[in-house]
Amino acid sequence: MKIKLEGIAPDMIANNLNPNVPIHPGEMVKDEIEYRGISQKALAKEIGLPASILNEVLNGKRAINTEYALLFEAALGIEADLWLRLQADYNKQIAKSDPSFMERLARIRQVAAFL
Repeated sequence: MKIKLEGIAPDMIANNLNPNVPIHPGEMVKDEIEYRGISQKALAKEIGLPASILNEVLNGKRAINTEYALLFEAALGIEADLWLRLQADYNKQIAKSDPSFMERLARIRQVAAFL
């Protein structure tokens, strides 16, 4: 739901804006471990994941699921719920950027309005 303020265009209100390019939460994990000086290989070993799978997560090719979020929480001290919310937000942004999916939602909403 968009926020409306009198005299201000809805697209000029920060809460109504979506980033142009969604950022996969794996990229944020990648930034965090780089900041801490932890290698991907060391983190993979610590949390018991194959390095190839961790690399896919960090490069946005694999979603952060509950298990991965809990592993990151244990290793980095950043709550699993944050990683899961970021993943859900990312998934929603990707879905909303798909014009055919948005058309489908619009059709469903039109039909639902008459139910």
